[in-house]
Amino acid sequence: MTTRPQTAPMPDPAGLATRFEAVRGLTVGLVAPLSDADATAQSMDDASPAKWHLAHTTWFLETFVLRDFVTGYTLYDARFPFLFNSYYEAEGQRHARNRRGMVTRPALDEILAYRAHVDAAVLAALPDLPQAAHDLIALGCHHEEQHQELLVTDILHLMAQNPIEPAIWPAARKVPVAMPGPIGWIEGPAAVTEIGHDGDGFAFDAEGPRHAVLLSPHAIADRTVTNGEWAAFIADGGYAEPRHWLSDGWAWVKREGIVAPLYWEQGESGWTRFGLDGRRAIDPAAPVTHVSFYEADAYASWAGARLPTEAEWEVAASAHDSAGGNQMDAPGPVEPRPSAGGPAFFGDVWEWTGSAFRPYPGFRAIEGAVGEYNGKFMSGQCVLRGGSCATPRGHARASYRNFFYPHQRWQFTGVRLAKDL
Repeated sequence: MTTRPQTAPMPDPAGLATRFEAVRGLTVGLVAPLSDADATAQSMDDASPAKWHLAHTTWFLETFVLRDFVTGYTLYDARFPFLFNSYYEAEGQRHARNRRGMVTRPALDEILAYRAHVDAAVLAALPDLPQAAHDLIALGCHHEEQHQELLVTDILHLMAQNPIEPAIWPAARKVPVAMPGPIGWIEGPAAVTEIGHDGDGFAFDAEGPRHAVLLSPHAIADRTVTNGEWAAFIADGGYAEPRHWLSDGWAWVKREGIVAPLYWEQGESGWTRFGLDGRRAIDPAAPVTHVSFYEADAYASWAGARLPTEAEWEVAASAHDSAGGNQMDAPGPVEPRPSAGGPAFFGDVWEWTGSAFRPYPGFRAIEGAVGEYNGKFMSGQCVLRGGSCATPRGHARASYRNFFYPHQRWQFTGVRLAKDL
């Protein structure tokens, strides 16, 4: 993983320390409503316990900053690297991912003490650390922001497995918003253009190198698909009609009994959804979320459109503010919100594209364990763009490439359509 793919200046030590404290503090705030039992349980293989997220992001900093750059530093607990390494083969053996929920000890309080110890050590050492270590602290902040979103969605998935469907946060006050009008279309350029990170500020390695792409005549929707539009897809037999589905997608629908987005249930009064504020009626004007790539592709087929390529999406989104939209600013209930008007390419829901997560021309992973960050996952996954309501504000950008397997939908994933012209 390259923290500075070009030559962008990093924050001064004081600025980096302020950012570090803010990021680390938000994570602790997100787990404040949880009991030790809440923070220990693992709801599925794709999700991790809250305690593990808290500890893994701390292990990352302890390993790649304190261990490697601070002379005489002693590990907080020599057992923790085995427990809290994720997938870094160069760092040795680790606890199996699907068994993370079995780590009932150390307790939540002990993990929080571990975080406090490492935080204090990083802040004490930071002014005297070399630039390479500052780069790794910056990377650690961005890495933790990724885990903050995973933490929120993993907590949501866990609570959805509880028969009483507990609310973690009280519902936010909602301002009624009218249903949006029909989708409008933004015509994109038909030309050779460039995508990828341009070297201004931080970027993950998978966002570069910047390179030329050829765009054919196309248009991209000016908003994402709503819950109300998705309900119409369901009512029209969208989940029962194989002609709209990819073969793998149709097999998944039949095998898993999929009839609606994740967390949706149909009752006497219509569709409801489960969220971090409990179960409530769906808002028909809000962006649909928790849908897989297979569902997104089937909906696009049903709607007479297609999913955008990541190049089409990036070119269109580059004209918009990546820090805008409905993104996560603080602990609390997060969910997609109805649009107040105008095209918004960032926030609310990650948008599935029709592009595979593969390396850009000229991509090279750097040497060492952090080089395992993205490159090893460039197989069988699909690219999503734009960030979500659970993405920390300022984390995403037009070149940001998120990626998941086509069946996964526990993240805040949604749909923006495109069409050929």
